[in-house]
Amino acid sequence: MIEKVNPSHPDKVADRIAGAIVDLAYKTEENPKIAVEVLVGHGKCHTIIETTADLNPNKVKSAIKRIAGKVKCDIVIVPQDKHLSDNQARGYRCGDNGIFKGMPLTDEQKQLGKIAREIYSRYPYDGKYILDEARLIICQSNAKTEELKNRYYYAEVNPLGDWTGGTNVDTGATNRKLGSDMADSVTGGGLHGKDLSKADVSVNIYAFLKAQKMKKPVSLCCAIGDDTIDGIPYDEIVRQAREYIDSVGGFEKFAEWGLF
Repeated sequence: MIEKVNPSHPDKVADRIAGAIVDLAYKTEENPKIAVEVLVGHGKCHTIIETTADLNPNKVKSAIKRIAGKVKCDIVIVPQDKHLSDNQARGYRCGDNGIFKGMPLTDEQKQLGKIAREIYSRYPYDGKYILDEARLIICQSNAKTEELKNRYYYAEVNPLGDWTGGTNVDTGATNRKLGSDMADSVTGGGLHGKDLSKADVSVNIYAFLKAQKMKKPVSLCCAIGDDTIDGIPYDEIVRQAREYIDSVGGFEKFAEWGLF
């Protein structure tokens, strides 16, 4: 059983904004340190950014409005904590404690990922979808229920009828839809709004990719300051994660659908 939400779900709007801000940081520095939290909804967007990067607040505001539309922006930019920054002064080392689990995707999970993208390509509005062995449930805003039923006759469509969604109806917060992004690989750390030195990003991506390759579960842990994980240098894990992020088009694009 798996749920996917699409890029216009309020929580994913928050993830995308956080990703866009991380992209801005990487345009100003080769290896910035950044952590972003976003709360968006009902015409407002609150954003807190801890970073080493020299971010232009106007560019941050422009990214928020491009993704969230007409919202009032409350932007707080502060330096990253000195102790956290010093941890990375001699090269890449784990930026936090954490446990990580990579799980091979099931056929069901892959199928729902395809269905979600197909629906979103036709209806680019807030939506969420569930698939288990017996049921496909489609909740898609700003789409006629009967039209969806004609196309997906085997599904339960909009059980409460037609609806509107988005950030004018609901609020969104960063990293609140990790099940949608990571399937069975969810542990404690969030994927979005952080640079690649953060284990929540790099080790989660590394463990997920390794599980797909090996076709079996992968379990890892780290302590803040570790320079080796899974028997390889942490900077190699960061390199692999960066290669993956680049392959999908950056942190904002990564935030749209997560790892599958």
